[in-house]
Amino acid sequence: MPIIESVSVAAVAIPLDKVTSFSTRTVSERHYCLVKVRGKDGNEGIGFCYVGSAGGDVAKVAVEQLLAPKLIGQNSHRSEGLWMEMYDESILQGRSGVVMRGISILDTALWDLNARAAKLPLHQYLGSVVDDRVPAYASGGYYLDGKTPAKLGKEMETYVNQGFKAVKMKTGRLSPREEEARVKAARKAVGDDVLLTLDANNAWRDLPTALEYIRRFEQYNPYWIEEPFSPDAIDLHAALARQTTINVATGEMEAGRWRFRELIDTGGAAILQPDAAVCGGITEWRRIAVYADVKGVTVCPHWMHDLHAPLVAATPNARFVEFFLDDQVLNFRRLINKQLTFKNGDLILHKTPGLGFEFDEAAVKKYAGKAAWTKVM
Repeated sequence: MPIIESVSVAAVAIPLDKVTSFSTRTVSERHYCLVKVRGKDGNEGIGFCYVGSAGGDVAKVAVEQLLAPKLIGQNSHRSEGLWMEMYDESILQGRSGVVMRGISILDTALWDLNARAAKLPLHQYLGSVVDDRVPAYASGGYYLDGKTPAKLGKEMETYVNQGFKAVKMKTGRLSPREEEARVKAARKAVGDDVLLTLDANNAWRDLPTALEYIRRFEQYNPYWIEEPFSPDAIDLHAALARQTTINVATGEMEAGRWRFRELIDTGGAAILQPDAAVCGGITEWRRIAVYADVKGVTVCPHWMHDLHAPLVAATPNARFVEFFLDDQVLNFRRLINKQLTFKNGDLILHKTPGLGFEFDEAAVKKYAGKAAWTKVM
């Protein structure tokens, strides 16, 4: 019986090489929370999440004080029961936010641990649809000082030249006229046969303002408009979906299957973007994906391609993994010892057990300090 012996947790902060902006925020560093769940048999699974541009210790405290003690001495294969017990234990403090992220990373570590013990890559352990590669879109198009529409177009073109058949850019920070110029330049650069997706990062607060932008964008045939409003404004997402030909995509900040059910049932998302490091882990992500499949909704998970590539490989209604080609924006890749490779717009799945990589302990120590890990036993 695979019994959990200990949980180790660390909080790290990694500065960005360049200050980077999107519609409503500017980011100079990324905070992550990391966990390692170790079994008495010597196998170990890992989990991780992005916490935000500050406050990484908040998630660490949630893991240490609320969640990890529920796992010690338990059978790691009892993942459904352990998920429910962590959720119930933290229901007053959690149900979303950093506490649910804590549940997410521990749940991910359990799946990784069990797949490693079975000596199977995670996508095979989950029951894969495909076994070698998954489609990805190249994510970028952030705002940088001096980045003109022409320079944005050139960036998008470089992704296409590397084989990607879908790309994503940011929108919503500038005026409608200026944003149209950016979208126009991107479409011209990638051509008509590449899917162009737009991410507004909660830029707009009302439907009329959103439509000022959307009406200008429609002629360039974007595949989706992502997070047009606050994640709590589900009714506005649904209202926009009824008034545009552009697919509305959202869900990256949502936690728990109940919020995703509301999003789907109100028509607020044609493309669902659950993040397994946010929504409740692999266990909850799979529940959400199944409900979306029943309702005919496509899943394209948000961020963390290292985590989501095996999930997309094991999910019939999942279409793309979001992929960052470098570490300027998603600098988590500095913390692991093996990177996913890509070919012709597809990510090549790891063939080694579990997630297929480990934390780079030297990097963790660099960004978390000498006493990087706290152990709960």
